Amino acid sequence: MDATAAREPGIGAAPALPGGAAHVGPRVRALRTERGMSLSELARRASVGKATLSGLEAGTRNPTLDTLHAVAAALGVALTALVAGGGSPRIRGAAVDMELLRVFDDGPATYELYRMRIPAGAEQVSPAHHPGVTEHATVFAGELRAGRLDAPSLAGPGGYLEWAADAPHGYAAVGPEDVHASLLIRYPT
Repeated sequence: MDATAAREPGIGAAPALPGGAAHVGPRVRALRTERGMSLSELARRASVGKATLSGLEAGTRNPTLDTLHAVAAALGVALTALVAGGGSPRIRGAAVDMELLRVFDDGPATYELYRMRIPAGAEQVSPAHHPGVTEHATVFAGELRAGRLDAPSLAGPGGYLEWAADAPHGYAAVGPEDVHASLLIRYPT
């Protein structure tokens, strides 16, 4: 994965939520207000344009996976805190298609378990989550290159990878097959 593949969250990526942003905006606004943060401050912390964030809160902009991750990290919450109650457990990024299977709350941490698919040859860079977040992938098919951009690892069927996700990180399907894997994201509370 090449650090040059990184881009401003929300620019040039596929829609994250097929049903739109109507339910996400109020959640973002409520969490931002609860933390006493202005729209400008959240936009700055998430490295998202103020107009993009305003449109997201108003429900007029469909957020990308990158935007959702950046906003969740800036607010210090798990991704599901933004998308809960939206009726669609499927989240799409520029190359990664994830289906939320379960959220576990275990006192000192919240866990999100996803089924993940990455088309052969595709790769995606994800922005940093908040400090202490880790990701854990188990590969069922294909060959996955994933992890922090400065130290990605490779795993094939039956392989397992883990990395600190509080820095930009990425996922790539290398080789001729799509990657099918589980992804567990651990958010310290």
